[in-house]
Amino acid sequence: MNDDVKINRGLKGIYFERSGVSHIDGRAGELLYRGYTIHDLAEHSTFEEVCYLLIHGDLPDAAQLAEFDAALKAARELPGAVHDIIRSTADGHPMDVLRTAVSALAALEPDSRETGEAAFLCNGIRLTAQVPMIIAAHEAIRNGREPVAPDPDLSHAANWLWMLTGETPSAEAARLADVDFILHAEHGANASSFAARVTVGTEANLHGAIVTALSTLAGPAHGGAAEDVMKMVREIGTPDKAAAYVKAKRAAKEPVTGFGHRVYRAEDPRARHMRDGVRKLGEEKGAPEWYEILQAVVDAMKPYARHGLNVNVDFYSGVVYQLHGIPMDLYVPIFAIGRMPGWIVQCLEQQRNNILIRPLTLYNGPEQRPYVPLSDRG
Repeated sequence: MNDDVKINRGLKGIYFERSGVSHIDGRAGELLYRGYTIHDLAEHSTFEEVCYLLIHGDLPDAAQLAEFDAALKAARELPGAVHDIIRSTADGHPMDVLRTAVSALAALEPDSRETGEAAFLCNGIRLTAQVPMIIAAHEAIRNGREPVAPDPDLSHAANWLWMLTGETPSAEAARLADVDFILHAEHGANASSFAARVTVGTEANLHGAIVTALSTLAGPAHGGAAEDVMKMVREIGTPDKAAAYVKAKRAAKEPVTGFGHRVYRAEDPRARHMRDGVRKLGEEKGAPEWYEILQAVVDAMKPYARHGLNVNVDFYSGVVYQLHGIPMDLYVPIFAIGRMPGWIVQCLEQQRNNILIRPLTLYNGPEQRPYVPLSDRG
């Protein structure tokens, strides 16, 4: 045993690779995708544009975007066997059903087994289109309805809401969903992206890496923040109770959900783009009180901002889903819809300069000792 070895638990502060995809400045509260600030992308781009940017490295021109959009829409298909699998697992948690369905696609679609870069690109586009279909189909089937067929005239975000509810969303609601996906599309070496890269490091196919990423995202310490915020909002109940709630949490040394981040010390730069959207959607849906509760919590937390406890992106996401009537157990699967391009490009980067990711653990067990036969033990 070597007592001089420094252990960085959780690999905190450890750089394991170079990446040209996203840049995060936690102290300044900045996030760039391929050199573009998240603010410009959230305000001016679509999710389809951001997918193209992340995967190909540059924003598309009109012709490139049209071609990419057409490929996404053409991939809005699921084998009939996947619907059968969803029906047989309908009572399961949506993340378990999603993971199982993606794993099944690896067996049902022969192209999924290819591991070259062209195959990763093709399979990535197909999975990006299929993941929201799986989630929407499960939601329909577990409620005794037939899945809603995709609408080729709708954008990725608008079509998701259409398949989920069977109603064409308003332009404002579709845009807010679009922005939500953009904000969650990529975030460096987060747990699920790192796990996907570990899988690709073994020369596995993209479907295997996405199954790994989904399994990792399903853990509440990674993907559960939006659901936890919604539980908090319901517990608070009315805006006038927010200050007392925060005071009690701080006195008990318990975290206030939606504040603080493993990376950011300043406010999460993605949060501001959901804030105004939540207010407008609440007014549209006739439920402004959800936004008012959130803002009351923000006001109560202001004294703690100097300690790095600033609002993060998931603080507002849960209320967006609540206003659409989306069940809380779908919040993490929705996260997965947005994160698909990030996972794909992380897998592509890993594949282009591949190496088996194999860190070390420092042994601290017993020294070598003599073996005692079973008959002599005890």
